[in-house]
Amino acid sequence: MKVINTIAALKSLLEPIKLGQQKIALVPTMGALHKGHVSLIEVAQQHADVVVCSIFVNPTQFTDPKDLEKYPRPLEHDMQMLLAAGCDVVFMPSVKEMYPEQEEWHIDLGPAEFLLEGEFRRGHYQGVTQIVNKLFNAVNPDIAFFGQKDFQQVLMIENMVAYFELPVQIVSCPIIREDDGLAMSSRNIHLTADDRKHALVLSAALNYVKAHFKEQSIPVLLENAKSMISAIPGVELDYFTIANGKTLLPAADKNQPDLVALVAAKVGQTRLIDNMLLN
Repeated sequence: MKVINTIAALKSLLEPIKLGQQKIALVPTMGALHKGHVSLIEVAQQHADVVVCSIFVNPTQFTDPKDLEKYPRPLEHDMQMLLAAGCDVVFMPSVKEMYPEQEEWHIDLGPAEFLLEGEFRRGHYQGVTQIVNKLFNAVNPDIAFFGQKDFQQVLMIENMVAYFELPVQIVSCPIIREDDGLAMSSRNIHLTADDRKHALVLSAALNYVKAHFKEQSIPVLLENAKSMISAIPGVELDYFTIANGKTLLPAADKNQPDLVALVAAKVGQTRLIDNMLLN
């Protein structure tokens, strides 16, 4: 496993591979890796000759400086996980390497940018697409893998790829959950024992909606799911919606394709998101 810290060194390693018609996959991460990340690497290995995993805590996507400060960075643990997963290349640049100078970035990501997460974390997806574009330029991957847990993020990255007409295929991989249903997340380490128990209501509410999707109307499903969540102490709901998976606009009609239930809530001091595909 090669560990590389500069774009120049990364390009000199990967360009001959690309010229040799071998397929390069990228798994972008912010570290604090868990089984969900490993699952992305395993899927990437099935689709490409060389798998690059990036670890970079990107400052431009944090809307709260305190959140950036306390983001977990267990590097040694991450390296062991990547080694065990058989990752080929780890790209770990500094902030200076990725942002050598002050830069302006604003692209049109479509109306969905300002819905859901975009409403609670304004500017977040500009920062996400800014760094993903930089990583795509550095790695020049044929294919990139992202987790479905960040459903809206994947949509924004697809919009960014379309905006620049980039030759990279975006693949969204299923959410990996703990045995009790909690979606794996780097933020879960901030949950207290009580928070951890309370957080299970998010996946429970999503499962309820999926199980009753055929026989209940959307308003009834939403009302019941929100009631389930508000009954749990220490859980503060930001949103629970059933939306069109392409536009993120609330769904009025259950017969339209690509429907997804999405939830975000603060559990104790930690904000969690989750979602479930419905049809």
